[in-house]
Amino acid sequence: MNYWLIIVGVIYLGTLITLSYTSFKKTKTAEDYILGGSNFGFIIGMLTFAATLFSTFTFMGMPDFFRNHGIGSWIFLAVSDAIMFFGIIWFGTKLRAKTKTLNYQGISGMLIKLYKNPWAGYIYVIGAFCFLIPYVSIQIQGVSIFLTAMFPTAMPSWGWSLSIVVIMILYSEFGGLRAIVYIDVFQGVLLLVIIWVIAYGCIVQSGGVGEIIRQVTVQQPDLMSVPGPKGLFTTQFLIVSMISIVLIPVTQPQVLTRLIIIKSEKTLRLMSVGLGIFAFTLISATLFIGFYGALNYTGASPEDFLAGVLLHEQTDVVAALVVVGLLAAATSTADSQLFALGAEIRSVLLYHGRSSVNYTRVGILVFGLASLVFSIISGNQLVLLARVSLTGTALLAPMIISAIVRHSPPGKVIVVATGFALVLFLLSLVAFIPDIIGIIRLDLLLLISLGLTALIEGKLSVGIGKPTGANKTEEI
Repeated sequence: MNYWLIIVGVIYLGTLITLSYTSFKKTKTAEDYILGGSNFGFIIGMLTFAATLFSTFTFMGMPDFFRNHGIGSWIFLAVSDAIMFFGIIWFGTKLRAKTKTLNYQGISGMLIKLYKNPWAGYIYVIGAFCFLIPYVSIQIQGVSIFLTAMFPTAMPSWGWSLSIVVIMILYSEFGGLRAIVYIDVFQGVLLLVIIWVIAYGCIVQSGGVGEIIRQVTVQQPDLMSVPGPKGLFTTQFLIVSMISIVLIPVTQPQVLTRLIIIKSEKTLRLMSVGLGIFAFTLISATLFIGFYGALNYTGASPEDFLAGVLLHEQTDVVAALVVVGLLAAATSTADSQLFALGAEIRSVLLYHGRSSVNYTRVGILVFGLASLVFSIISGNQLVLLARVSLTGTALLAPMIISAIVRHSPPGKVIVVATGFALVLFLLSLVAFIPDIIGIIRLDLLLLISLGLTALIEGKLSVGIGKPTGANKTEEI
């Protein structure tokens, strides 16, 4: 396999260098660097969105989730994603209409302008940092765990993590968003092809789709119902997970930006449909890999299961492609998030008259190092870490939606409430306060409270049914 790994690895790195250099040559202005030209079509838009959305936790975390928790994982991710893609059309249309009046350079800067309050931007950046750094880290960590298991004597896990971070930082700093988008397209296709090669092998070895489901139903019936054998998929867990996933395009800067940089609203609608097909295809593959693992790797550690099904059972060529595919899955999400976080730092500084793209570059470096440290010290529960990250950023959604849908500057109440909710959620994660209040999960209670706060504040400020200023030209 080492022979094939060298060949595939050289082709992969060569492609990254070529796409990054091509993007660098096309990048002429600060706006080109931050927004990549803002004229991407349906295919590129769909694939860069998909590659950013589906990553290591999909490739490695979801098969292990299906193996341990069963069919509830489908509700957790696939059903939630389907609802999210409908939401993309509604929110994307509102967002694009709003940003026509703005020189959009980032969510935080947009919030400062719309709220006429710098704290709206500050709270967004703090929340994004707290919850996207873990999300970036699980991409890095997932591949590092796998590579360490595969090559135990080559280098320690932190060495693999460092290598991944260096690669991402280099082409992100060099080529800007256009480079990331082009590389995402390449990596999105690679991810889909490789994961279905693995899934097809699992299906064939199990005797077909019907047979693999029948065997799981007979041998581990708890996997075929919720809340699953370990009781994870409770009603409240699934509701919070759905809300968190549906709100990804609203709250996460790397995803929201992709709703702006595509060509038109028609492209937006086509992209949403394409994403639904891509998601169904990809998550179906992880289901079959997970059920195969439930039958053949019962009781095995996540590392042994993934190393076995993704590597040891494959031919040398496929195993080499899997290694590169995992690297692509990790970087396709992490690079976008690091770049977006760096761009948000510049977006806030624009409020203070500082417009140099070097602030973005410095931000990418700082956030990359922070992600590296977190990837080394965190555990191996990839999907659960991803869910915490998604829930944390979801708390920012009412503040963002209020700014987008209202015709007048929103009040300060929702800004203060969002900051308070972030603090409470962080305290619950470190067990300083309970994560269940009475019979309701704290994260669900916070999401409901923020939603009601935004709704009530909006009604009180404009009057029920009287959208003051709706017919005036808005100046921002």
